Amino acid sequence: MRWTLKPKPSHQKIKELANALGVEETIALLLLQRGVETYEEAKNFFRPGLEKLHDPFLMKDMDKAVKRIEQAISNHENILIYGDYDVDGTTSVALLSSYLKTYYPNVATYIPDRYDEGYGISYKGIDFAADNDFSLIIALDCGIKAIEKVAYATKKGIDFIICDHHRPGVELPKAVAVLDPKREDCDYPYKELCGCGVGFKLIQGLSEKKGQTIDDLLLYLDLVATAIGADIVPITGENRILAYYGLKVINSNPRTGFKAILEHVKKETLTITDVVFIIAPRINAAGRMKHGNHAVTLLTETDMNTAIAWATEIEQFNTDRKDADRRITEEALQKIIKDKEEDKATTVVYDENWHKGVIGIVASRLTETYYRPTLVFTKSGEKLAGSARSVRDFDVYNALEACSEHIEHFGGHKYAAGLTLLEKDFEKFKAEFEKVVSETIDPRLLTREIKIDAEIDLHDISPKFYRILKQFAPFGPGNMNPVFMTQHLKDTGWGKCVGEDKSHLRVTVHQGDSPQFTGIGFGMGDKKDIACSGNPFKAVYAIDENEWQGTVSLQLKLKDIKA
Repeated sequence: MRWTLKPKPSHQKIKELANALGVEETIALLLLQRGVETYEEAKNFFRPGLEKLHDPFLMKDMDKAVKRIEQAISNHENILIYGDYDVDGTTSVALLSSYLKTYYPNVATYIPDRYDEGYGISYKGIDFAADNDFSLIIALDCGIKAIEKVAYATKKGIDFIICDHHRPGVELPKAVAVLDPKREDCDYPYKELCGCGVGFKLIQGLSEKKGQTIDDLLLYLDLVATAIGADIVPITGENRILAYYGLKVINSNPRTGFKAILEHVKKETLTITDVVFIIAPRINAAGRMKHGNHAVTLLTETDMNTAIAWATEIEQFNTDRKDADRRITEEALQKIIKDKEEDKATTVVYDENWHKGVIGIVASRLTETYYRPTLVFTKSGEKLAGSARSVRDFDVYNALEACSEHIEHFGGHKYAAGLTLLEKDFEKFKAEFEKVVSETIDPRLLTREIKIDAEIDLHDISPKFYRILKQFAPFGPGNMNPVFMTQHLKDTGWGKCVGEDKSHLRVTVHQGDSPQFTGIGFGMGDKKDIACSGNPFKAVYAIDENEWQGTVSLQLKLKDIKA
């Protein structure tokens, strides 16, 4: 692993902010690294305020979208809320449909079948709308590239409103309104909303016209926070405010569907990480293993007994998903070894029998193993469907764009994308993708990097220091849990490998005359000789709490150690 110490602002700046806030210099340094430079900015960072959310009408076409929905309601039109089958899409559909249904009954939802229709807006979905007398489709978390589909709907007398956050192509669909902060002609101040975030801005716009306030929309923020976490968008600016209040809702008054999911979770306060690893995979599992409709139904259910029945079914989907994910990852790793592809700049694997619903997860696992831009393909009808994942600081979307002559369709983000191509083009695409990546990637990016916020001593770690650190949450891209480095550590002689297979490392360390701290390194059993030799070593870690037999103590969550 590469250890990179983040650039340090001038000592004068650190000192001035520390004095203004009455905090230690390390806290001031962490704030400055996050773009927080003044007392006022620090106040907004530690106490996010809903009043700081941007005016929804600053988003291009918001006025047109709100006007068309109001028109549909006054004309008693049928409205179809259409969304993708992942967490961002299903939470978006649950959000907008449940909001509209509080005052208008002619609203239905549609999630495309992952296997029959594929990603995004489908002709089948438009035909469903036409056959059932829907004259307005509102698409969430998809649609920004659906030029032909929107034209097809127009011919059938159906209007479209698109709420998306993916990068647009050169041309936009000819919809009534296209809400996407990434539009080049959109001056909306915050560009990093997820699909559910764009959906929330739409209900904010609708609510303002109805004379409601932001307080009337608070209960929808549990869905927005879940989508923010699951879609790995930056938790900065507006996303930080939405995630902060969404977590409050999840922890104090979650919707019935979330209560049903959390029935068996013995955790008092959920963090954004818990949302990502507990709630999101279960919502996702419905679309991966059966149908995304199951997730929307659970998220909009108000009867607890019915919600528990849906949650139980979804729990089984999640178990099936884990089994498929484990098996396919193992098969993919064997394939890479057999084909001697470990030394390439990319990992591209294909098997026609792999489950389409888990190839994205498998791509993530392979990226973790070999740490290079990765694509996993399977057969989908007559074509191949692929899922792409990238390494930090490399834009896989741009790399796919450079290979577009071999691709049928693609879309996504810097770090994750989906694509389809013809089977006959697979080998040509694979060779071109390897060529593009190997010629454009900085070789250093193929070694995992740990970015270190600050070097500190063990003396600096105190309950007060940790209390302030906790207030930096919610953590995520753009505001990661602070990572520290400490040198000249020594094990007290209690260091050992732990866990069923002894793959984890547990040490008790001190630094000179400092207090002792326990450190736990998951998957770091192979570092025992460095830590437990009696020689000094240095460590990179985050700080967290450990509860043991009713006693809570601070511990070091080790990320790497070196002699």
